[in-house]
Amino acid sequence: MRIKAKLKGDTATVKLLIKHPMESGRRKDEAGKLIPAKYVQTVTGHIAGTQVFEVNTGPGVSKNPFIQVILEGRKAGETIDFKWVDSSGATEEGSATLK
Repeated sequence: MRIKAKLKGDTATVKLLIKHPMESGRRKDEAGKLIPAKYVQTVTGHIAGTQVFEVNTGPGVSKNPFIQVILEGRKAGETIDFKWVDSSGATEEGSATLK
């Protein structure tokens, strides 16, 4: 996961690029067999233990999804912790400090 977080005044712009194949379960491999569905279902962000956003996605989202979130009322030095969970139960976590 690549994260960029910029603070302008008290407004934070956070950009996430999630490296994930986002398989819908409808594509076939070279042998003609269906590739099992595996896609990011939920992306959450927390600041100081409080959830500040949640994004729910589905199999229609393209490979390596990009998400941008704008958060108001933020301060320099705050850390945003991110976590995504996919349909197979796999997860990844990351964080960014607002500057």
